[in-house]
Amino acid sequence: MEDGFTLSKSTIGIFGLGLMGGSLAMGLKGHCARLIGFDSDLATLEFALSKEIVSSALPKEPRDHVSGGAAIAEAQSKRIDLLILATPVPTIIDTLCQLPSMISHPCIVMDIGSTKRDILQAMSALPENFDPIGGHPICGKEKLGLENADANLFQNTSFVVTPLERTTQRAKSAVQQIISTIGARQIEMNADDHDHILASTSHLPFLLSSSLARSTPDEFSSLIGSGFRSTSRLAATPSSMMMGVLKSNRENILNSIQKFQNSLHEMEVALQNEEYSELEDILNQSRNSYLLLSGNY
Repeated sequence: MEDGFTLSKSTIGIFGLGLMGGSLAMGLKGHCARLIGFDSDLATLEFALSKEIVSSALPKEPRDHVSGGAAIAEAQSKRIDLLILATPVPTIIDTLCQLPSMISHPCIVMDIGSTKRDILQAMSALPENFDPIGGHPICGKEKLGLENADANLFQNTSFVVTPLERTTQRAKSAVQQIISTIGARQIEMNADDHDHILASTSHLPFLLSSSLARSTPDEFSSLIGSGFRSTSRLAATPSSMMMGVLKSNRENILNSIQKFQNSLHEMEVALQNEEYSELEDILNQSRNSYLLLSGNY
């Protein structure tokens, strides 16, 4: 592949125009030569075109052979320089397996999935014309869909980059330019470290929110305040978005659950035994941990 990458001269393709892919398209609009959106939902494609979020929109999962051939032909003719996969983790992996039949020219491929190990493993099997690199912006909303997309979603957030051994400097430069354009901060790490950390900082919080919402009786709704709402907010995330994450990071998440259960058990025992001094020490430790983790110390 040729050296160098200039975002303003490049054609960018985005597979998946939901919250994350749509927000990324909005953030990149006007900063690249052309934006092509791919999505399996025709209404989403029509919305993206009507709002001029992308230059052109194509079906990601064609309904018939004719439209499939047309989509592949147009993708080839536009010679996408960088393709971003912004779908749930299982769909990203499926798409990676299909890419060789869709694109034969040199192309950088980046994903923004919530787990990295399985995705990078699939990327490593791509033919030589692909230049793969993993990514994950640490942001989002519980309300999904293109209608909730926001060009400023990535502003001042961390954006993890997980290169493969085969990833070229050109791909790294391309991702750096994208991250800078959308206003995020780049953090580079390997896939195993990413999945280990995100199990505690993202995947476990979703399960805790879900458990809290599920264990609270419906008739308590009139007495729910901001504390409950902020703590249970992630439970509103559709399970279809999270099942692939939970499956692909199962071991790390189970370890995080065990650590949480141990901590909660300490509080439970102290409360059962009326050891209020010890309980207060635990709560003070928890507060200090929160202040350190949130940067408010």
